[in-house]
Amino acid sequence: MKLGVQLGYWGAQPPHGTAELVAAAESAGFDSLFTAEAWGSDAYTPLAWWGASTTTMRLGTSVLQMSARTPTACAMAALTLDHLSGGRHMVGLGVSGPQVVEGWYGQPFAKPLARTREYIDIMRQVWAREAPVTNSGEHYPLPLDGERATGLGKPLKPITHPLRRDIPILLGAEGPKNVALAAEIADGWLPLFFTPRMADTYHSWLDEGFARPGARRSRADFEICATARIVITDDRPAALAALKPNIALYMGGMGSEDTNFHAEVYRRMGYSDLVDEVTALFRSGRKDEAALVIPDDVVDDGAIVGNVDHVREQIALWEKAGVTTMLVSPGSPEEVRQLAALVE
Repeated sequence: MKLGVQLGYWGAQPPHGTAELVAAAESAGFDSLFTAEAWGSDAYTPLAWWGASTTTMRLGTSVLQMSARTPTACAMAALTLDHLSGGRHMVGLGVSGPQVVEGWYGQPFAKPLARTREYIDIMRQVWAREAPVTNSGEHYPLPLDGERATGLGKPLKPITHPLRRDIPILLGAEGPKNVALAAEIADGWLPLFFTPRMADTYHSWLDEGFARPGARRSRADFEICATARIVITDDRPAALAALKPNIALYMGGMGSEDTNFHAEVYRRMGYSDLVDEVTALFRSGRKDEAALVIPDDVVDDGAIVGNVDHVREQIALWEKAGVTTMLVSPGSPEEVRQLAALVE
């Protein structure tokens, strides 16, 4: 199993010490570097900035929000970074949720699975550069037609010849239908809240996609790059408590009260009653209480917290569950080196 460093997205201010983390990760043999976006910092700018100091790590997005860019704009950015990095780019995509898609980007959220199919097909047309790019689907028609169009649109091929005609695409997917779609049309899956306990369930979703006609991959060559919250510590209670506010945010505060895809992940993990309680507390402004009601076992289910021996044992379980890359967020170069030593 490989390690990737997940820089994530920025909070109120850019993080400090990123250059040192990236340098340590490359020196320690990390496989990849990932960035993310929400509704603040974008993913591509930091990835290009910090990626420019690397020579071996693959450069991925986890994830680009599809509604932030048209498929051709995303394909252009990807082929550009792929050239600049010497063929080290991976495109991680996600549909986000209606609150962000319609509230921040001003785009329709409907039919996310169909939109994903069209989006990826268009990107691959751009990179293949076999013919002018066209799409007859309802979500991203190319050329644009109908009342909004002048009728002057022309199918085009990219001016720049892509370095690779098949840049890897990974999907950030949480629900069973979306995970199956990733197995069918993508090169990998980017789970955000992964637990080895549900490995059989995940693989049943993936196997549904692998079995579909025309599936690109099989389990043998499909990547699972899972975000992993790892804390090496002898003070487990304090570390577990420190993770709970973030879990409360995703469980109870993301999306809308009745449409929170992250909360649905926890429901599928068996925590429906807890999700209801955390959501009620969080959305009534009682965020501290929302974090406090989360049991340690729930944190343990999706995080690895403990001493070196415990962490090493849990990493082995994640690998056995099918994870090919663990995306970790170390806080210092020393933590980078500690983690690298655990997966040698």
